[in-house]
Amino acid sequence: MTRRAALFVLALTALSLAAPLLAPYDAGLAFRDFLHAPPMRPHLQGFAAPVVHPIVLADRLEQRFEADQTRTIPLPWFGGTSDRPVFLLGADNFGRDVLSRLLYGARTSVGLALFATVGAVLIGAPAGAWAGLRGGWVDDAVMRVADFVLILPVIYVVLVLRAVLPLVLPASTVFLLVAWIFVAVGWPFVAKGVRAIVAAERDREYVLAARSLGAGPARILVHHLIPACSGHLVVQATLLLPGFILAEATLSFVGLGFPDPVASWGTMLAEAGNYNAVARFPWTLAPAVAIFAIVLATNLIASPDDRTS
Repeated sequence: MTRRAALFVLALTALSLAAPLLAPYDAGLAFRDFLHAPPMRPHLQGFAAPVVHPIVLADRLEQRFEADQTRTIPLPWFGGTSDRPVFLLGADNFGRDVLSRLLYGARTSVGLALFATVGAVLIGAPAGAWAGLRGGWVDDAVMRVADFVLILPVIYVVLVLRAVLPLVLPASTVFLLVAWIFVAVGWPFVAKGVRAIVAAERDREYVLAARSLGAGPARILVHHLIPACSGHLVVQATLLLPGFILAEATLSFVGLGFPDPVASWGTMLAEAGNYNAVARFPWTLAPAVAIFAIVLATNLIASPDDRTS
């Protein structure tokens, strides 16, 4: 299960990094004549590369498009050009390609969640390990702080912390501020588990042998006790990751996340946040499907059946 979790995290990292290479168009490129254009179905034409039939606006009032069955155009990865756009997942209310924004949104949303997850692990693991090794007042102090954060309703804490900051900020500033807010509410989940493992391992033979050879507390933590928590850390990171993705989507949906030109799954859902858009243009819910898939995958990875295998 630990291997599956690690591979899953690596796959999401690769997806977020490769978004500019995979996206057919720039996330902000708008095709004004294709507002809410529907998805276009690709098909093979002989042994050539996949093609699609271009769509034309049949009724501007109803925002209805029809496929021109007399012509074909190649996909963007096989020679297509931006003057003849192809929308495999449709277009949004500004005429921007949903697939491109979904991939660039993965770079923003997944990248933010990965950054916050790594930060929570890097802070929570040493804090929990030090508390478990030292015990006494150090253990009590660290765990009381962790317990205080854990009893708070996390999503409301995130909303309040973001709301007290200026609403209009550059995208890079929003990224760092929101990431550190996530780290602040996420590190106790890591620290509690690491502390329990270290407290159980600190009197084992290999730790006593290291002490008898003159190893100090820092060396014992770095070389022995924290590596003993590696499985827990990977699993905890896998569980924190979808939570941070959902938190970013919530912030952006209510207008406290990234500004609209920035592609993230939360801003995409905010654009589709009304019944009329969902009913008439269901393809704008593509980021919701992506979030659901990630949450489902992480739950399957961390299922009880896997933990006992």
